[in-house]
Amino acid sequence: MAPTATKDGAWPETTGGSTFFGHPRGLATLFMTEMWERFSFYGMRALLVLYLISGGPDANPENQGGGLAMPEASAIAIYSVYLAMVYLLAMPGGWFGDRLWGPRKTVAIAGGIIMLGHFSLAVPGEAMFFVGLGLVALGSGLLKANISTMVGQLYDGPQDPRRDGGFTLFYIGINLGGFAAPLVIGTIGQQINWHLGFAAAGVGMGLGLIQFLLGSKHLSPRSSHVPAPLAAEERRSWLRKGLLWLAVAAAFYGAVAFSGHFSMNWVVLPITVLGLVIPVAVLVRIKRDKELSGDEQSRMNGYIWFFVAAAAFWMIYDQGGSTLAAFAETKTAGSVFGVHFPSSWFQSVNPLYIMALAPLFAWAWLALARRNREPSTTVKFAMALLLIGVSFFIFVVPMLLSDGGGKVSPMWLLSIYLAQTIGELCLSPVGLSITTKLAPAKYASQMMGVWFLAVTAGDCVTSLLSTGGVDLSGPGAVLVEAGLAVLAGVAVFFFRKRVETLTGDVH
Repeated sequence: MAPTATKDGAWPETTGGSTFFGHPRGLATLFMTEMWERFSFYGMRALLVLYLISGGPDANPENQGGGLAMPEASAIAIYSVYLAMVYLLAMPGGWFGDRLWGPRKTVAIAGGIIMLGHFSLAVPGEAMFFVGLGLVALGSGLLKANISTMVGQLYDGPQDPRRDGGFTLFYIGINLGGFAAPLVIGTIGQQINWHLGFAAAGVGMGLGLIQFLLGSKHLSPRSSHVPAPLAAEERRSWLRKGLLWLAVAAAFYGAVAFSGHFSMNWVVLPITVLGLVIPVAVLVRIKRDKELSGDEQSRMNGYIWFFVAAAAFWMIYDQGGSTLAAFAETKTAGSVFGVHFPSSWFQSVNPLYIMALAPLFAWAWLALARRNREPSTTVKFAMALLLIGVSFFIFVVPMLLSDGGGKVSPMWLLSIYLAQTIGELCLSPVGLSITTKLAPAKYASQMMGVWFLAVTAGDCVTSLLSTGGVDLSGPGAVLVEAGLAVLAGVAVFFFRKRVETLTGDVH
């Protein structure tokens, strides 16, 4: 699963009564909210590329039509830019929680927007599909950082001994939702009706929103607090700027549409470019801040290594729901031991692996640390890049085996997802940790949004390649991606001493 941020909270849970596995009762509310939100998000994600190619030249002719009949390259570009926007919008989502509505209200509004987005996807028609996709991305961005903030607010500061366990339980909720979603929503969408599957995702988010509203009384009072509210003049200024940019966009796209030259690339390409420019601009802005000390500047130089490595990792990893999903649909046998299943079920493999392997990794790191043999963060990043590269080297084999029109064993995809999940466990949790450790004091809260921008950058590279005509579903492109990832892992490993010098006492 993609990373989820955690933020420190200074105010403890004040409501008494029952607990949730020894944790504040409010954790149950947030656990269930996140579980249902991830259920809806990953259910829709499991269907997205399959729906886009259904009825088109790259679809499985044996399965139902009724989709948008797009070529696979266009579907991958749209899927990638959609995921990029989810993580890009996490930054303004945090801003809304900090300056306008407070975390609790922001999450409630976000849940309503996500639910509306899924129900829009349930309405047939290309226009409503893209409206729904935009609403889900917007709502997910608003929700991501704010719900994690509220988990932290349940505890008595960073030193509360229950804190890490609380976030572990919260992470289980994420993966439970991600595991169940393709099995339920994927089956409904693929075997009954695409739009009914999208509607089921909307019902899931609706259930999460209802229980959030009913259980919000158990949350910390701070969740309703706006930490740095906008002054009246600031509100008017932001509103004017927002309306101005909206008018500029409306005028531009209106002119393009009126000229008869409008195509999907007019939407995908500008968003893709923004998704690459914004991460670079944010890092440059922080680096050029003259208020940062020499040590903070050095640590930011080291952090850029981790950022670029993470972007390369997510570029390949997130193709699990696009390139690999399309391969599962058209070139992978849909049965094991005589039991048939829809290809969307493969999207449940990663969260299942995470739930099985995460406790083992946590134990292994602690055991190695006790012996002073735990790998440094730089080495773990190098391992992640090597593993993600190896996963695509493995991918080339079933691609070649299926080249004659036959279907390969599901075990190939299970092996690929296993390598990617192990890589994720080497990179994602330690990436969140190193971000908080290397963050300059001035940017302590904003740096978690910067970490999400690595996902945005990686997915936008994939979208740009697909839009530019690169066949990401061909063995040539897969080999190049695999080779570059392995080379990047080797480079990070060999330059680890330099990186560790830049980061000082943070390893």
